[in-house]
Amino acid sequence: MVNHMNISYDSYWIFYHAARYQGFTQAAEILGSNQSNVTRTIKNLETALGCKLFIRSNRGARLTPEGEKLYAHIALAFEHIQAGENEVASKQSLQSGLVTVAASEIALHCCLLPVLKAYRAKYPGVRIRVSNCSTPQAIGVLKDGLADFAVVTMPRNLPKTLRRHRIMDVREAPVAGGAFSALRGKTLTLRELVRCPLVGLGPHTATFDFYSRLFSAEGLSFRPDIEAATADQILPMVKSDLGIGFVPEAFARDDLLSGTVFSPVLETPIPKRPICLLKQENQPLSIAARELEHMIEDKRSWS
Repeated sequence: MVNHMNISYDSYWIFYHAARYQGFTQAAEILGSNQSNVTRTIKNLETALGCKLFIRSNRGARLTPEGEKLYAHIALAFEHIQAGENEVASKQSLQSGLVTVAASEIALHCCLLPVLKAYRAKYPGVRIRVSNCSTPQAIGVLKDGLADFAVVTMPRNLPKTLRRHRIMDVREAPVAGGAFSALRGKTLTLRELVRCPLVGLGPHTATFDFYSRLFSAEGLSFRPDIEAATADQILPMVKSDLGIGFVPEAFARDDLLSGTVFSPVLETPIPKRPICLLKQENQPLSIAARELEHMIEDKRSWS
């Protein structure tokens, strides 16, 4: 049995060229080596394999039957290697690849969508997969290695294996429909607001945790009468007069301008909510993922 561990990659590389160009001199020129080195390598390879691989003549070198069999396998192997190198080089040049992002609804609409549009225009060959989930779900996805990074509202507790980079702050406001028009022009406390039916996200979301802490500071409980599955469902429910909801100002800008909804004035404005980028501490990113990360962190990409 042949001890393959004693035969180097370089030996097969030299054999491949000698066989392909049917001559040791030609192989040496292609490899930037010399004929004596090629000859010595082929002899060592023949000794290791226990058979003759070439028949040399004045016209060059032709393969023996054993050499033909070996070349068929070696050529296929090196073609696969070259194809792999070309594929990696293509990905390195941002001509192809896949980037997976876990994003909360607020982060998606407030900062991520315009960046994805700019990225797609710049690198059309790169596929983008966006996983729409809550902040706790995004953290789980990252820990399981199923996303390159996440863009979410700032979590209160972050696992030690994750790093975060603050991207921007979002201002949220209460919005109400026509059924609550009696509140127009009034300045309300949270205690007065909580007497009205509320629309909000359910437990196990960063938004629910944020408002629970906000209301708790006033000795109140945050218990939405209507629970929405995603943040973008809150405004349609508000417009249907199901209750008062809290949404980023950007979500409701058009409806506020048209008068479809209005924003009750609070005695104490709602604190801004940070949006951040999360990623694994020691997980390397592909070139494509790193470029998207840089564009997200660069506010010039948001327009």
